[in-house]
Amino acid sequence: MEHRGLDAYGYFEREGSLGRVRAEFAEVVAAARGRIGEAYGQRLHSAYLYGSVPRGTARPGRSDLDLLLALHHEPADEDRDTAEVLARGLDEDFPQIDGVGILLYGKDTLLSEQERFDLGWFLACLCTPLLGADLAEHLPRYRPDSLLARETNGGLADVLPTWRARAEAARTPAEYRKLSRHFARHLVRTGFTLVMPRWGGWTSDLAESAEIFSRYYPERAAQMRAAAAVALDPVADPAVLRGFTEDLGPWLANEYTARHGAKGLRRAAQGDGA
Repeated sequence: MEHRGLDAYGYFEREGSLGRVRAEFAEVVAAARGRIGEAYGQRLHSAYLYGSVPRGTARPGRSDLDLLLALHHEPADEDRDTAEVLARGLDEDFPQIDGVGILLYGKDTLLSEQERFDLGWFLACLCTPLLGADLAEHLPRYRPDSLLARETNGGLADVLPTWRARAEAARTPAEYRKLSRHFARHLVRTGFTLVMPRWGGWTSDLAESAEIFSRYYPERAAQMRAAAAVALDPVADPAVLRGFTEDLGPWLANEYTARHGAKGLRRAAQGDGA
């Protein structure tokens, strides 16, 4: 029987925990905890891990370290500069990770009504507490319904123009690889959340997400499986980026809007992260 990430009442179970962090990554997680506290001090409300490291699926030398930091105030330029220095230092000092991503928000934004089914859900269900008091205690429980699908990944149409511009500006193999991984992750996760309410559950596994999507859209199965492969092993091929931005991406955006409606423009415009 498939495990669909829900409890006996149909609510999301929080994925990931510090107990699932593989031994190879324990050192970098400990360093991140210490450096975050030193870097932000009293400005920090709480810090969280998300992604493959707290899920226990990270691959040494291939996976990145993903962090979300909640500040007592809305982030200022100083806070963003601090995050950049922190991310660069961790990436340089620990070869077992391939990049560090840091999301930075004020705690009031994370707890706001406008973000209840987007950033709030993300923190409560996909983030593992690392430092400070857990904001999830102030958030509701969530189910895999159409409202959640719309608010989490309903903004693909709004980010596609930015993707096209970034792909057009890319010149080096490293840039192409970075974009291919970013675009592919976003597309696979959007494809999964498109069918999430019909499947009735949650998974962050990209290969599994592509397979679940394929049950509902067999005509697009090969493309989604290929995107999942690129998300795990990025490629330096401009043609792959064009396929994402000119074919799979527009189709997925249109189908998503038709089934779940469009995400609010304010939230979609915050960024095009995957």
